[in-house]
Amino acid sequence: MDFMPLVFSLLLSAGMMPFLIPYLRKLKFGQTIREDGPTWHSAKSGTPTMGGVAFALSTTCGILLGGFAAYGRFPRHAVPVLLSALSFGFIGFVDDYIKVVKKRNLGLTARQKLLLQVLASLAFLMTMKNEGLLGSGLQIPFVNRTLPLGWLIWPVSVFILIGTVNAVNLTDGLDGLCTSVTLPVTLLFAVIGKLYGMEDLFCAATALMGGLLGFLPSNLPKAKVFMGDTGAFFIGGAVAGMAYLAGMPVLLALCGIVYVAEAMSDILQVGYFKMTGGKRLFKMAPLHHHFEMNGRTEAQIDLLFTTVSVLGCLLGFLAYRGFFPYI
Repeated sequence: MDFMPLVFSLLLSAGMMPFLIPYLRKLKFGQTIREDGPTWHSAKSGTPTMGGVAFALSTTCGILLGGFAAYGRFPRHAVPVLLSALSFGFIGFVDDYIKVVKKRNLGLTARQKLLLQVLASLAFLMTMKNEGLLGSGLQIPFVNRTLPLGWLIWPVSVFILIGTVNAVNLTDGLDGLCTSVTLPVTLLFAVIGKLYGMEDLFCAATALMGGLLGFLPSNLPKAKVFMGDTGAFFIGGAVAGMAYLAGMPVLLALCGIVYVAEAMSDILQVGYFKMTGGKRLFKMAPLHHHFEMNGRTEAQIDLLFTTVSVLGCLLGFLAYRGFFPYI
């Protein structure tokens, strides 16, 4: 019965795809490929996007219905995670809508996106605070210390949340990459939830896992559908929310090592370009494009990055277990 959230979400997500993809194609919700990406990506232009709606809806149902079926109660502590995922997912949906319907390729402006992300972050943090799930310290693994932040926990947490969501969004640049990289992360939080008696964390993690597993076959190279910002923002909000529910947001630096590498490669590329007057540190950023430019196929990059994600999650589990010994 514990796996009902996964089952609900998986069946709903997989069941939606054969209907959602033709519907998105009928609405002409096709992806516009950015001109500054690899030239061969132009062949993907017109592929239906906003497919993340499938696992967003299925994860929601998995948490609410599957959680009730599994535990006979409302998964109250999973609600802040769902709030985070849906809030950020809605921002991504608006961004996608502007791109595909209004034909403005850049979507929301940077200022609009940042403002909405700050509001979504604060809504999540206030919900966590009201539930008694948000402390004033930051747990630092390996050294087994808690860094007292006091009121600074709010701006620091906003930075962590927004940084995670945007890093996940940068990872969504190849067929199947973001989905594949995130599955080990959901497994990590599911294991933590199971071992440490956090049923609602287990519920949220397995529901997202099921939604992604149902979506993945349609997203693998060559993808029949893209998740869009709708899906990437939803994943980012969910993953960040689960880290906070587990009580260790710093864990994101380990289990989300691929997200971090993607974001840092983009930041370093821009900084190096400006400092050197036009030279590039990588052949192309984010990092997955650098590997593409070196001749790797999308499937090879997916496998490599997912392997790194698995290793990061194993390290994250060791860090968590060292800070919160399992008895």
